[in-house]
Amino acid sequence: MSARSKARKAALDLLYEADIRGTNAVETLALRDVGGEAPDARPIREYTRELVIGVGDNYRKIDELITTYAQGWDMDRLPAVDRNILRIGIFEILWATSIPDGVAIDEALLLAKELSTDSSAGFIHGVLGRISSIKESLAI
Repeated sequence: MSARSKARKAALDLLYEADIRGTNAVETLALRDVGGEAPDARPIREYTRELVIGVGDNYRKIDELITTYAQGWDMDRLPAVDRNILRIGIFEILWATSIPDGVAIDEALLLAKELSTDSSAGFIHGVLGRISSIKESLAI
């Protein structure tokens, strides 16, 4: 697993935790970012930090896009893991310009296949593929 894949998984863990607890993802990141030589020190990768902060900064727009393009699904009905995989994927497609859309989608699918239901990967692929195809026309 590449360093970026590990960073995405760590970002998903943080976003999922914040989602389940109903807390702010950036604040959750700050609480978990224990550095130095402390016994509970867990370094957070820079790309994990970038993803969590990026999703946090664009949270409303990202969730609006999920609500719009996840046809027939309310945000509350989506499994929390799927919601957060979509959030990371949408952030990478729209704001992380150094990541090709195909890579962002493939990485989201890998997370879905590993951590969610059998039907989640297809659903996530459909939503991210649609957003990727219309991203030039979106006002972000």
